[in-house]
Amino acid sequence: MSSSNLTGFVLAVVSSSFIGSSFIIKKKGLQLARVNGPSASVGGYGYLLQPLWWVGMVTMIVGEIANFVAYIYAPAVLVTPLGALSIIISAVLAHFILKEKLQKMGMLGCFICILGSTIIVLHAPQEKSLSSVQQIWKLAIQPAFLMYTASTIAITLFLVLYCAPRYGQTNILVYIGICSVIGSLTVMSVKAIGIAIKLTLEGANQVFYFQTWIFTMVAITCIIVQLNYLNMALDNFNTAVVSPIYYALFTAFTILASAIMFKDYSGQSIGSIVSELCGFITILSGTFLLHSTREPDPPVNTDLYSPLSPRVSWYIQGNNESWKQQKEEDMPPFNLVAVIRQDHFK
Repeated sequence: MSSSNLTGFVLAVVSSSFIGSSFIIKKKGLQLARVNGPSASVGGYGYLLQPLWWVGMVTMIVGEIANFVAYIYAPAVLVTPLGALSIIISAVLAHFILKEKLQKMGMLGCFICILGSTIIVLHAPQEKSLSSVQQIWKLAIQPAFLMYTASTIAITLFLVLYCAPRYGQTNILVYIGICSVIGSLTVMSVKAIGIAIKLTLEGANQVFYFQTWIFTMVAITCIIVQLNYLNMALDNFNTAVVSPIYYALFTAFTILASAIMFKDYSGQSIGSIVSELCGFITILSGTFLLHSTREPDPPVNTDLYSPLSPRVSWYIQGNNESWKQQKEEDMPPFNLVAVIRQDHFK
């Protein structure tokens, strides 16, 4: 392994540690926010007032910065699959913090993920040298990559406008699909920005090229979309379900986008390419094995005034305690609850 790839590898591992932790911290913040208002899965933004959610956000940002720098030194086909390590970390932390039980077969899945990551690291291609952001721009406007970008935008619009309102809360592939497809464009833009920053620090200023700012705007837009729909996925589904499926789709689309834009596999032997694909399949097997051994979240009751609602139960309980006082004052004890339910069913 070259020194450049080694640096990217170390940064990718650090990134996975922080990102895996952030899943759990943010999930905990979302759970706290759900107690006081509408959940993120139904369009609520109460989690923005939760300090714990922001701690998770900062942790994720640190991890993403490390990931950002990793893409400068190593190709996407090396950095992106190492994101499987974040699944292992989130699964272990979820076991202890969120009480999402990790079975023995789940532990085996973690080991398989590590094995697959090792195979990919050993056969990863070398990072190609680029001397300006204009070179990256030429790669981005290739007909093949333009077709990929157009397809990505079309799929995203279909998922956001048609699928999300109808199936978003029942089909996990909707929210995660949006994050994954858009995420592949995020990685390509972030890699371009990272290379531009590296070249600028080396003395070849890339700030004055308009291409640098186009890549920046694309990256910011894609990141905002990813965060929004990732929050919805985390709030609506079990972390152990979200993490492996998100990893599998995101990695697959990113490898595809990188292969089209940067031609990562150009010049590699057939044996190395097959080994990398086997490593990726091994990681996928581990992540889905890990997912299959975890318990799903209990369904969330979004009906505030249903008989199972904690607020209504509390109100009735309070009226029972004050029954004697209300009886002495000739006041019916359950009038308010009756009015609430009548209004609810109108």
